[in-house]
Amino acid sequence: MRHFLASMTISPRPSVVPAVIALIALSVLWGYTWVLAKVALVYSDPFDFAAWRIAIGALCLMGVLAWQGKLSRPARVKETAFYGLTQTAGCFLLSIWALAEGGAGKTAVLVYIMPFWVVLLGWPILGERVRGGQWWAVGLGFAGLMFILEPWGLRTTLFSKILGTLAGLSWAVSSVHVKRMQRKGPLDVMVVTFWQLLFGLLPMAAVALLASSRPTQWTATFVVALLYNGVLSTAVGAMLWLYILKRLPAWIAGMSSLAVPAVAILTAWLQLGEMPSAAELLGMILVSVALAILSLRGIRRRRRWVTSTAASPAIGR
Repeated sequence: MRHFLASMTISPRPSVVPAVIALIALSVLWGYTWVLAKVALVYSDPFDFAAWRIAIGALCLMGVLAWQGKLSRPARVKETAFYGLTQTAGCFLLSIWALAEGGAGKTAVLVYIMPFWVVLLGWPILGERVRGGQWWAVGLGFAGLMFILEPWGLRTTLFSKILGTLAGLSWAVSSVHVKRMQRKGPLDVMVVTFWQLLFGLLPMAAVALLASSRPTQWTATFVVALLYNGVLSTAVGAMLWLYILKRLPAWIAGMSSLAVPAVAILTAWLQLGEMPSAAELLGMILVSVALAILSLRGIRRRRRWVTSTAASPAIGR
């Protein structure tokens, strides 16, 4: 445990293998989160559930920091606050609202289209240029988005789909922002994760107090779903996500995380009986093809980087 927590600091040449393992674990963890969150909404108002989830996650991280003797204020308050507003408040509020209005699998897909926003935002902000075949992947991704949204159908779930898309955009903004923070200097990931959750929790609690429509039913099913979402998905998941972002380029980390909605779709189908329409299924296939293209290009770029680094040890230090 201490070894893992110690690894949450930036090193000059981070290993890729632990980040890949973390991505696989996070895919399963976050994928099933959508199903349990949908189950929890039977017993709770969505905004109450979101606030409780973040509060539990923040308390877990506070306990870990206190145990480590590192419970201190963030070094960059304004930047951390913006990260919390976009990552926690923006993404979580919009996604839980979308989940309350629509299906778990479809909402997960729309939120996790986030990587395409990261690709486009990463170019002007991070200088991670979109090259050649990446444009084809981006085009396929947005074509898939249109088929999933089905704006021509004017279905009642369109509002839910728009909310899910905006949640993914908010997440992308936060991912690019934290990447910029990391470039400015070393960050204590545990401290940043805790404070961004706390900053994000404040507006979420206000929304829950003002907009909650019904009292929470504290059943055993609800408690299990809440603990899974609060402890595993929020606390552990937030640390894993920052760990991954530090060790992989923003767009590679984002594209690889698209395995999460695949898990969400499968588990939503098995447990909730949710089936995508033909257009939505086509959209998901297009997004998957786009993921494959960008992933292959990412692997090739990584190999070239490793080769050039081995030939010139001074590069990258």
